[in-house]
Amino acid sequence: MKKFLALALFAAAFISCKKETTTTTDVVNNDTIIKTEEPATERTGYNIGDEATDFSLKGTDDKMYSLSQFADAKGFIVIFTCNHCPYAKAYEERIVALDAKYKSLGYPVIAINPNDPAAQPEDSFDLMKTRAKEKGFTFPYLMDEGQKIYPQYGATKTPHVYILQKENGKNIVKYIGAIDNNHENANDVTEKYVEAAVDALLKNEPVKQTETVAIGCTIKVKK
Repeated sequence: MKKFLALALFAAAFISCKKETTTTTDVVNNDTIIKTEEPATERTGYNIGDEATDFSLKGTDDKMYSLSQFADAKGFIVIFTCNHCPYAKAYEERIVALDAKYKSLGYPVIAINPNDPAAQPEDSFDLMKTRAKEKGFTFPYLMDEGQKIYPQYGATKTPHVYILQKENGKNIVKYIGAIDNNHENANDVTEKYVEAAVDALLKNEPVKQTETVAIGCTIKVKK
């Protein structure tokens, strides 16, 4: 009986350990973020090679935007980002630089705020307008009102990138993940994932690294 109880306690302890999460602290732009690594869950949304459906979302200039409006585009750099997240803030200048480099080559940036302002007031539409003006955004900054678009893509973080390429009238997903491999300091980046992917597509070459892990804040949903 004692042996049986010992085995039962060991099994319970093992199961408990398997369910534990680990918590780390990260500092970005003098803001402290507590990151919790949760057990992996099955990913939803688009996979590489899927067709991304179009949308109609309002931008900070009060105009409605859809992918079909960009008739001359070869594809898109769709980035789910926001106002408040320190990771998103750390990447703002790099996102502007991506648009400056690739828009004229046929791959404009389309930024989408997926957060519900009821859950995160700093991500309200009015504050999006303020942020876009202050940071000199050269690309559409759109509100995912009703949070209908980000779940279709499968975005989980801000920032989270989806590179699309036009193929036979369809927008095909070619890359999913992070912008590069260093959110803390642009000068310390050694792998520019988005640039490498778009450069390959412009050369009609396959993207070598089609997926990376997006690092950022979780998308805020009203409870």
